[in-house]
Amino acid sequence: MSDRLTIPQEHVDWRTKGLWWTGDPITLEEFAARRDGLFTGPFTWPLMVLRASALDRNIAALADFTHRGNLLFAPHGKTSMAPSLLQRQLDAGAWGVTAATANQVLDFRRFGVRRILLANQLFDEKVLRWAAEEADTDPGFEFLFYADSAEGVAAAARAVAAGAGGRRPLRVLVERGVPGGRTGCRTREEVLAVAHAVREAPGLAVAGVAGYEGPLAGADAVRGFLRDLSGDAAVLTEGLGVDQPIVSVGGSAWFDLVADEMGGRTEYVPILRSGAYVAHDDGLYKRITPYNRLPEGPGALAGALELWAQVTSTPERGLAIAALGRREANHDQGFPVPRLLRRADGGTAQAEGIEITDLNDHHAYLRVPPELGVRPGDLLSFGISHPCTAFDRWHVIPVVDDADTVVDAVATYF
Repeated sequence: MSDRLTIPQEHVDWRTKGLWWTGDPITLEEFAARRDGLFTGPFTWPLMVLRASALDRNIAALADFTHRGNLLFAPHGKTSMAPSLLQRQLDAGAWGVTAATANQVLDFRRFGVRRILLANQLFDEKVLRWAAEEADTDPGFEFLFYADSAEGVAAAARAVAAGAGGRRPLRVLVERGVPGGRTGCRTREEVLAVAHAVREAPGLAVAGVAGYEGPLAGADAVRGFLRDLSGDAAVLTEGLGVDQPIVSVGGSAWFDLVADEMGGRTEYVPILRSGAYVAHDDGLYKRITPYNRLPEGPGALAGALELWAQVTSTPERGLAIAALGRREANHDQGFPVPRLLRRADGGTAQAEGIEITDLNDHHAYLRVPPELGVRPGDLLSFGISHPCTAFDRWHVIPVVDDADTVVDAVATYF
């Protein structure tokens, strides 16, 4: 049985972006129960929505993949920071949830997540003391965090020694990194040195090793890194007596290789951390998803996030302006991708040939084929590139079915 999360009761009101709401606040449940139409309901543009069918497909795809690959799964919660989506991921079989920051750990714990993997270094001693005390008061709470230096181990040891609890040791994953990458030990000798420091520190325990293969270019380099992690785990078992250490790895670009190299291993516990899959996209992850290589094919995942915006001007031939900008649309991994044109009379056409060339705060510059006949008042649907920076621009996101009817609403906590 999965964790039953405590999802805060949120409301829609006049502050809700994309919603024209002049009445009294109502809960998200009440709002969803109205079954408003996307084009007839109380919406104003621009608006971000989640497509229910794509969301269902994505969650089911990774649940099936990790089950068949004999991997535990702790999807990265930073992608959506939405407890209702975390609940769906846990219901589909996720072992726990990955966090990137201390604040996210606190968020997930307040939602009621029992297993949290902080894929980052942690030096804040008040947070470490809280984690030790939380583990003392709740035997069902599992918390893992990274260390890659003597300083990180010392900070954790001081926090445990100063805390009121500490009967259960804090469990540390020694992080391995890659040359030119971000955090993490670069050699096995460094991994072992940090692991020995953890073992010698009262109140701490070596749980295993972890890494992130994202900066690497090419399958051979990724396989080499995964094998390094497997070797690190073997040395922890043989040299330090760590029984079935955890090996945690995996972004959203190479999880097929993670399954090939680590799935079903019994000498250690493999935990995959991919997160972007939950919404996928029409840009970065559409290009790099492992499903481009897997038998299920690229259609196994679908872009679930849609940005709808209105064309407000067609001032020159081949140019249209839409009311969509940096405040509504992420653009760190490419501009939004036009999908569908909905004309003022309700007719639709594929947005073939339309391209965003620039964004202002609230305006998108569109290169449009003149023969498409784009006019002011038309609506455009855009996919996004990189979901991890798309969710945080929207506090409430309606969920719509394939008939464009609102069936749910998702709140985010960034």
